[in-house]
Amino acid sequence: MATFKTRLSQISKTNGRVILANDYDSSVKNLESKTMQNIKQLHPLLCGIKLNFHLLLPLGAKEIMKINKTAHRYGLQTIADIKLNDIGNTNRVTAGHLWDLGFDAVIANPIMGLDSLKNLAKSAHKNGKGVITLCHMSAPEAKLSYDMEIKTGKKQQLYRLFLDWALAAKVDGIVVGATFPKVIKFCSKKAGKNISIFSPGVGTQGGSANKVISSGTNYLIVGRTILNSKNPVETAKELQSQSLGK
Repeated sequence: MATFKTRLSQISKTNGRVILANDYDSSVKNLESKTMQNIKQLHPLLCGIKLNFHLLLPLGAKEIMKINKTAHRYGLQTIADIKLNDIGNTNRVTAGHLWDLGFDAVIANPIMGLDSLKNLAKSAHKNGKGVITLCHMSAPEAKLSYDMEIKTGKKQQLYRLFLDWALAAKVDGIVVGATFPKVIKFCSKKAGKNISIFSPGVGTQGGSANKVISSGTNYLIVGRTILNSKNPVETAKELQSQSLGK
């Protein structure tokens, strides 16, 4: 079975490098049907779909499995965005449930520590699944934490340590916000082709698709810019073109 990283790369060659962040707020009803509609309508313009806590919690296992099966039928990869961060055994059990629900990858928080992160990645890869870790998020207040200077033998910013751990654990990708193109450029230069960069924050949060792609981002994670658009298909088409460098 091909790896998550390979599966995502293959579909992105034809569909572009946009991942839909299907993250509706609590006021939206009929989450399952809206999500299914998004997949059916937008799948030619996407390589994957990301489901966050606030979509997963209101849904049951049956609904989540149905969404994942539908996404797979159209060739999309599915990512559980739960910022997984716990002791090793809890991470393993949680990831196992996510794989049973049909997810292809999980987003994890590397603050769990390097050894736990290595174990999570190793276990996921045995199951043909992927792990994406936080490195630097897109919200403005991310500077307060991810840019924090820490000392672990040497002084460095927290996101640089997270990048080092991601490389050491051989995870599949890192999250670096589109609102921090300089951080993307640094991470891209250091990681090379070893790790893919996933960037949320394009559009609504102020990030530029063209700028982050040129800085080294591999995949755009886009939610409200598409979901709240008057014409989601046209918006997704434009982002698809930008992701392919057209």
